[in-house]
Amino acid sequence: MAEKTFKITAETGIHARPATQLVNKAGQYESEITLEHKGKSVNLKSIMGVMSLGVSQGAEVTIKAEGPDADEAMAGIEEIMKAGLSE
Repeated sequence: MAEKTFKITAETGIHARPATQLVNKAGQYESEITLEHKGKSVNLKSIMGVMSLGVSQGAEVTIKAEGPDADEAMAGIEEIMKAGLSE
């Protein structure tokens, strides 16, 4: 299992475009990938789930990946997060 916490620095938080990028990236992997925010956990492969969290600037989120390609999945997700969403 791979797990990493990110602080969202994007002014608009995780809105439609970055949420779509994250969901598309997560969908490339076999592992189960979850996004946690304020005690709620959603499947990162679900755009509705991600959008339902309403993640705003300054929020901390934890992403967990569990499965055969968990480390590879986490590296891919981290790449998107660091490309303008988080620090």
